[in-house]
Amino acid sequence: MTLEIKTFSIPDDQPDGAQADLAAFLRTVEVSRIDTAYAPGAWRVLVLYQDLRRKEESQQIEASIAAALGLWRDRTATTEGLSRDAVLPDDLLQEIARFAPTTGHELSIILGTRSSDFDARAPEIVQVVRTTLEELID
Repeated sequence: MTLEIKTFSIPDDQPDGAQADLAAFLRTVEVSRIDTAYAPGAWRVLVLYQDLRRKEESQQIEASIAAALGLWRDRTATTEGLSRDAVLPDDLLQEIARFAPTTGHELSIILGTRSSDFDARAPEIVQVVRTTLEELID
């Protein structure tokens, strides 16, 4: 999750407009933290947040990758006569969808110590992720 920072100044002599701007902004983001401090003449407000539009977009990308990996896993399991979990366990499928690795190296980092179990499938997994991302861009 990538957090962003935005600062606001609410002057003592005309706080209404600045407070309205802050309130409007807060309705569009997911706030992680707010810090305030008073400096002569104005309150300073620091907002640590995540943009909800970006969060929704990330969730849609993750869901698309998970669905594509699920289809690939089902086809592979059927073709090879294996269980779905033997091809790719649910927890790894979700982790791969979350991080969207586009290289074998990135995938090996996600797989960690389990990578040797999936080395033979790594190129296919990476290709599913790449293809899904390309389809989302087009």
